[in-house]
Amino acid sequence: MTEPSTKDAVRVNPQSAEYFSSRQLKRGAAGWMLLVGLGVAYVISGDYAGWNFGLKTGGWGGLMIASVLMATMYTCMSFALAELATIAPTAGGGYGFARRAFGPWGGFLCGVAILMEYAIAPAAIATFIGAYCQSLFGIDGWMVYLAFYVVFLGIHIWGAGEALRLIFVITALAVVALVVFVFAMIPHFNVNNLFDIPPTEAVGASSFLPFGYIGIWASIPYGIWFFLAVEGVPLAAEEAKDPQRDLPRGLIGAIFVLVLFCVLILVLGPGGAGSKALMESGNPLVEALESPLVYGGPNMVSRFINFVGLAGLIASFFSIIYGYSRLVFAMSRAGYLPRSLSLTSYRKTPYWALIVPGVIGFLLSLTGQGDLLILVAVFGATISYVMMMASHIWLRVKEPNLSRGYRTPGGTFTSGVALVLACIAVVAGFLVDPRVLIGAAVVYAIFVAYFALYSRHHLVAGAPGEEA
Repeated sequence: MTEPSTKDAVRVNPQSAEYFSSRQLKRGAAGWMLLVGLGVAYVISGDYAGWNFGLKTGGWGGLMIASVLMATMYTCMSFALAELATIAPTAGGGYGFARRAFGPWGGFLCGVAILMEYAIAPAAIATFIGAYCQSLFGIDGWMVYLAFYVVFLGIHIWGAGEALRLIFVITALAVVALVVFVFAMIPHFNVNNLFDIPPTEAVGASSFLPFGYIGIWASIPYGIWFFLAVEGVPLAAEEAKDPQRDLPRGLIGAIFVLVLFCVLILVLGPGGAGSKALMESGNPLVEALESPLVYGGPNMVSRFINFVGLAGLIASFFSIIYGYSRLVFAMSRAGYLPRSLSLTSYRKTPYWALIVPGVIGFLLSLTGQGDLLILVAVFGATISYVMMMASHIWLRVKEPNLSRGYRTPGGTFTSGVALVLACIAVVAGFLVDPRVLIGAAVVYAIFVAYFALYSRHHLVAGAPGEEA
């Protein structure tokens, strides 16, 4: 990577070998199959809860169109990220891509956007875990959130290899539960159930689009929830066995699995129980199975989905904790965030990078507003998507001869499609709740002030991602 120019006003500080010896991850902990599992794990909770809130903003038609657009965006983006990951295979993921393309400011702004997504998404998932625990055991609230944070932070601190293998097992159980749900709902599918939300007086309102054309746009954040965080696969770059080969396989394999489940859940859930019945549910798959139009109450299948389905939420909760810790580790090691956050234990795990965002996430989960937390996470995500796709295009233009272990099919056209859709998605969150703009702006301002006034003058020259 090229050194920052003088106009960047960045002072880099060389560090001794001792600095990096206390900031190392465990190499070779993940092969491509584990990375596919990691990519699916990041997202699979979105199949269990959260997506259905889009029925409340756009009806089934609005959510369906939004989901098709977002599936297109994520598929194109995954192909572009597969290329970027072979150019800059470091634990920083998107921060490293934007740093390469646009310098320290670009890397920092992209990294902070990803951090907002990854620190807040587990808090939203914790509220959905609470809803499932309430259904299963009659308990919910802060004690549930705290227990899950403590247990799974502890496992991550114990070791990366152990954590990734456990993520894979939990994800496999969650996938089995989704397959059972699909087969259980097929006999009860009725196309009329998709359109049971009464049309409003909005422009373009119909049984297909009960909230009008604007409902499509307002449903985009919930269409994103089917795929949110799959872009985190490159965060495992420094722990992959063969980053040049394994990262593209992990990304592309994961997105194809996720698109398939998006289609099945979106069609069969509302198609069996009715869109109106699921649009405000914190536990939509179980409520679909127990609705009067399906099995009419608790049954063996719904109990199985409720119990094993908790694994889906846990998989995403667990894996996104992994993702944010690697991002914080990489940015801290390079000096963008306080350097103490990148310290690693004798088991090569970044303990402060796990604990500090975990405490923040736990406090946010106490709001209990999973739908609002989704929107804030989506806002951070979409900002990072814009910057990562712009990085892909710019690096193709600026460094066409750069060694690339994988090349995106369609080149800049593919990343250009993702870029346009990401720009649309950035705006969509504001249509649902303006508090997203206010909260995100405040958080962003704090981080930008820290970088402008302090950390940009204390970057670490020898850190991966900062040197050529």
